[in-house]
Amino acid sequence: MSTAAAESATQSDPPGGDRFGRLDGRRAVVTGASSGIGRAVALELAAAGCDLCIHFAHNREGAESVAADVRGMGREARVLQADLRETPAEAVLEKAAAGGEVPSLWTLNAGADLLTTGLRHADYATKLGVLWEVDVRGGLLLAKAVCERLRGSGGSVVTIGWDQAERGMGGDSGELFAAAKNAVMGASRSLAVSYAPRVRVNCVAPGWIRTAWGETAPPEWQDRVLRETPLGRWGEPEDIARLVRFLHSGEAAYITGQVIYANGGAER
Repeated sequence: MSTAAAESATQSDPPGGDRFGRLDGRRAVVTGASSGIGRAVALELAAAGCDLCIHFAHNREGAESVAADVRGMGREARVLQADLRETPAEAVLEKAAAGGEVPSLWTLNAGADLLTTGLRHADYATKLGVLWEVDVRGGLLLAKAVCERLRGSGGSVVTIGWDQAERGMGGDSGELFAAAKNAVMGASRSLAVSYAPRVRVNCVAPGWIRTAWGETAPPEWQDRVLRETPLGRWGEPEDIARLVRFLHSGEAAYITGQVIYANGGAER
């Protein structure tokens, strides 16, 4: 189908039809895609028609599993290893481009896991340092490099925040994640202004999502989640993935600089 014919076909599709949210022929990168939200986003974008670059820092087995699932949908998939604390942002871009153009859709989901890894036993200062290096410094340098590279050709960047970052949550983890995720959310808003109109930048702020920690959280936390969430359930990684897909799609072409809360209606 010619470009003109494809545009005509897209324009004639009814709202809410099969074309809604399609990303056919696009190339996407998802960081931190070996499990949890990142995995769900990668599979959702593949279902929408994207070829994928699956980033991981340490969990190669998980990343290869996601890549295999993407290929099973008939899409291309490559894995990309990079520790964002150590690998320069430009090197990540070059790996993602693999000798071609830099992919136009980026979901920057990678973040330090302080809850289910050995870091849960680390002291406050160590945890803060890791969050700074991965979520803030590494994530912002990569987002900036992506926006710079896409300012001529256009593209979409989606970052991941936290719904309680602005309101606040008590305890060490609440303080630490608020510091990191407020930085992510604020930087995303500013990047959107800096790189408009060619690059759109938005942030998704999830609430209680049933990832690895949620699956094993003790009863008091299970009760708390249901009590604080008007929709009465945990969010699933797929709930976030569908929102990310929409934000990358043409249907979201007039949306940039937003922090969108996906938290089942919880107070924020």
